[in-house]
Amino acid sequence: MTGCRIGDAGGWSAPAIRTRLRVMITELGHFALILALGVALIQMIVPLIGAHKGWRGWMEMAVPAASIQFALIAAAFAALTYAFVTSDFSLKLVYFNSHSDKPMLYKVSGVWGNHEGSMLLWVLIVALFGAMAAWFGGNLPLRLKARVLAVQSAIGAAFLAFIIFTSNPFLRLAQPPFDGRDLNPLLQDVGLAFHPPFLYLGYVGLSMTFSFAVAALIEGRIDAAWGRWVRPWTLAAWVFLTIGIGLGSWWAYYELGWGGFWFWDPVENASFMPWLFAAALLHSAIVVEKRESLKSWTILLAILAFGFSLIGTFLVRSGVITSVHAFASDPERGVFILAILAVFTGGALTLFAARASAMEARGVFGLVSRESALVFNNILLAVGSLVVFTGTIWPLIGEIFGRKVSVGAPYFEAAFTPFMVLLALVLPIGAMLPWKRAKVKRAAKQLIPAFALAIAILALVWAIQTGRSALGPIGMFLGTWLVAGSLTDLVGRTGRGAIGKRLSRLTRLPRADWGKFTAHVGFGITIMGICGLEAYQHEDIRVTQLNAPFEVAGYTVTLENVYREQGPNYTTTMADMRIARDGETVAVLHPEKRIYPVQAMPTTEAAISNGFWRDIYVVIGDPQDEGGWAVRTFIKPFTNWIWAGCIIMALGGLISLSDRRFRVAAGAAKVPNQGVPAE
Repeated sequence: MTGCRIGDAGGWSAPAIRTRLRVMITELGHFALILALGVALIQMIVPLIGAHKGWRGWMEMAVPAASIQFALIAAAFAALTYAFVTSDFSLKLVYFNSHSDKPMLYKVSGVWGNHEGSMLLWVLIVALFGAMAAWFGGNLPLRLKARVLAVQSAIGAAFLAFIIFTSNPFLRLAQPPFDGRDLNPLLQDVGLAFHPPFLYLGYVGLSMTFSFAVAALIEGRIDAAWGRWVRPWTLAAWVFLTIGIGLGSWWAYYELGWGGFWFWDPVENASFMPWLFAAALLHSAIVVEKRESLKSWTILLAILAFGFSLIGTFLVRSGVITSVHAFASDPERGVFILAILAVFTGGALTLFAARASAMEARGVFGLVSRESALVFNNILLAVGSLVVFTGTIWPLIGEIFGRKVSVGAPYFEAAFTPFMVLLALVLPIGAMLPWKRAKVKRAAKQLIPAFALAIAILALVWAIQTGRSALGPIGMFLGTWLVAGSLTDLVGRTGRGAIGKRLSRLTRLPRADWGKFTAHVGFGITIMGICGLEAYQHEDIRVTQLNAPFEVAGYTVTLENVYREQGPNYTTTMADMRIARDGETVAVLHPEKRIYPVQAMPTTEAAISNGFWRDIYVVIGDPQDEGGWAVRTFIKPFTNWIWAGCIIMALGGLISLSDRRFRVAAGAAKVPNQGVPAE
């Protein structure tokens, strides 16, 4: 074929071939996205009709449709990733969010570091979860499985339509520019590269619990088996949300240079509220599974958990809030998302009201019982989430009525903290109570050693500190109470007898028990970290000269040098700061202030000396007219306990998820397949 020789005048040079290949791949990705919408609509409609009519073939169509839909969206996502990796600036999205000099990790993360690409990732995960339910839900009753996959596909279809008609990532520029405008420098960070995928896995995991809830409402059947089926999805969503929120908090801590880990920013709250509802749903589903009680409440939580995920999506993408985390987007897109929120949440709540009679509770329980403790746990988590929601949207409500209202950390800390204190106090006792009927005295007696240890820690911390707030001692008490109480509960499950036999029984306990223990311990450690940090941190802000040491909380800090360096796609002003204690060097830190020339945007890179008991955190600021440099120094006790607790909580969820009883469709074989005729 002479027309394909390299160097021909017909335009078939090596660069031209690469260009045409890029065009072909991205156009195929665009086409795959449109096909995925068609498949999603088929998966949404056909299995629902089949389930209603009892037509097996129509219901079974949901499984291959879910697989095909996932494959098509994955192909579209791969095509967009290829465009970013190869710097195809003929795509409008790549031009606005990438640059040829950007490191490869941030070229890849740039795929979801924008509105359009992140929505494609969102719908990819929706399809992935639907496909997983199709692949691993073989023991689910056929009607329920068909309805679950249809509802999940309806969610996917809505967001595919949103992407194609309002947020198309494959739009092209008529005249491709030579280079791009680069990704937001704040997003060019390892923590932010992995934070969105984990967060979306959590959000979309809650879409599966929503699909199970709506499918059960359509079917008019909520029982113990349903509780077993919905728990793994809830647990997986909660684990992913825990990891995602932890990564976001860690990024805010070391990247933004302000020294905090949580700002009660509206977008932070948007991820925190579904996490609280997911935690409540996880505990409530236990009662449905074990006692066939709290059916209505559990279904409602499943609807609200995903509803608040959609609210978070609206807040991030509507343009109604200003946040360092928010995607700049136009209000028209926000209206589309608001319509999706109204249709799915409103429709589910309407169906919930219509099916109230199908959710009659069978198991009865006393006022003092594990069921009651879990109800109290649910109330605290749900009301706490609503308190956060109120503070988040109050400024928007104020603007509607022409008033400027600011709701900051003082409101959230004062209004939300009491619910978490109560939760920490009640949790160890509730975990020790038996089902149906219990005596508090018996559980309290077993927890006396744990309570004594917690009081001892409180007294010790109170004695050590001088002239400080009660926050530190109370936090250490609550954390110790949670950890020791969880250990008491775990050991109590081994019964009585010789130590050797009890240790043997301990190793044979179900993984779910070990997971619960680990997650509760992680929660206690996080509480200790937050309270210890807030109570005992030191902050110093000053202008200092080179080689002029100053003292901060027993440490001697010296700014030794300031110089400029060239990074891969930025220039940086870097400092050498020596930290010493009692004349001995503890660390030499190198804080930076970077400038990304493409966007002409500065970023602050804090330098941190991490330790088990404390962090030393330094930030270099701007040079001063009168000489010297602005420097911020923080001594932050127990900071790493916060993220260690998050990791331990997530690990606890993973341990529980590995329990064979929590796998998808565990126990489903006990439920007959409803005699669906083979048609």
